[in-house]
Amino acid sequence: MSEVIHFLDVLKKRLAQRGSEPTWIAARRQAGAARFEAMGFPTRRDEAWKYTNVRQIAQGHFELAEDADYSSAKAAALTLPIDAYRLTFVDGVFSARLSDMEGLPESVQVMPLSQALEQNHEAVGGPLGRLTGVEFSPFSALNTAFMEEGAVIRLAPGTVVDKPIILQFVSRAGEQPVMSHPRVLIEAAGRSQATVIEHHMGDSDAANFTNLVAEIMLDRGAILTHYKLQEAPLADLHIASIHVEQRRDSRYTSYNLNLGGGLVRNDLVTDLNGQGAEANFYGLFYGQGRQHVDNHTLANHNAPRTFSNENYKGILDDRAHGVFNGKVVVKRDSQKIEGFQSNANLLLSDRAEIDTKPELEIYADDVKCSHGSTTGQLDKEAIYALRTRGIDEQTARGLLTLAFAGEVMEQVDIDAITERVELAVAGKLPERFNLAGLVEIAAAFNEA
Repeated sequence: MSEVIHFLDVLKKRLAQRGSEPTWIAARRQAGAARFEAMGFPTRRDEAWKYTNVRQIAQGHFELAEDADYSSAKAAALTLPIDAYRLTFVDGVFSARLSDMEGLPESVQVMPLSQALEQNHEAVGGPLGRLTGVEFSPFSALNTAFMEEGAVIRLAPGTVVDKPIILQFVSRAGEQPVMSHPRVLIEAAGRSQATVIEHHMGDSDAANFTNLVAEIMLDRGAILTHYKLQEAPLADLHIASIHVEQRRDSRYTSYNLNLGGGLVRNDLVTDLNGQGAEANFYGLFYGQGRQHVDNHTLANHNAPRTFSNENYKGILDDRAHGVFNGKVVVKRDSQKIEGFQSNANLLLSDRAEIDTKPELEIYADDVKCSHGSTTGQLDKEAIYALRTRGIDEQTARGLLTLAFAGEVMEQVDIDAITERVELAVAGKLPERFNLAGLVEIAAAFNEA
């Protein structure tokens, strides 16, 4: 209980600094704080958290950052080198200096949550919290209690955004560890299209706590591609809850790429509420040292003729621990749906661990569903075969590891993201090797 009290004390101190705010915000903040106080932090006795211990978060004496001061040169070194619109947050505080919205079409709104609340808080108040309420988890309740900054993205009907929108979250090193609770709201109107890249990064010696909630609403025929590139420092603690609502003929594609963070938990939920709605979940998590990466996904087929496809791959080295829990739920009368799920894991060390649990829950009889999970190690014969071709052992292991990831990574169409993943997973490889070739190598050895 004392752990909860510290977080509530930090909240009281921040509210005293802020002064008055709109009634609805105050009410939701109070509801979040009350729910968090009642639930407390989850423990391993809770089924959804049985493999993940959040003691590091609960016992951390985190404060809130007061500024967004950060070197432009350091930010540039961390930033993805692509042409994009950018919003940048440093320890949860918006940095206009490190952001770039130049040329943004009038049919697209991209702004920090603080600005949206200031300009028209009533327009934000309706959708905010509709998908991810305080009951979802103790961390969503905590996020609601601290809700003050984040990003709002709105696409007008028929809008096709010409380049990606990047939300950059920077974690700074400092004497006092800090926490941030970003809130992201994306509303895509009918037939609109956009690519959003959520990028987490920071100083290598930072040790902060990020607790993000994202709510994504896709109207009829809207298409959203959502990349999450998580390169947080290895001592950072990262919790994220992403909830998607899909109407008729909408398409949501998620690329959840986890490379950093000491303790990571991702919850990804989509509600397929209209016929023709499609969701694709592609995930890759890479753990080394004592990293702990926990991915929970849920696809709710709430309407007939909906489609979901999920392919998650885990690569774990040293004493890293991975968790995958993927669930597909087909509601009654949701006939003629298709739901596919696959999780494959590669253990590079005898001490690495994976706990995996794919699930199907079906209440209709005219469906096509499948799920499966595999875990294995690098094939010694494959390593030997590559070495006979003049490839050293380290490069051979890197090639085979990256080839394992290839089935997910070949779906990624942004080279800068692919390069970051390749470097993290396999190190610097000779230029003659490329992802297409690696997939062919993997297929050849799988057939052998």
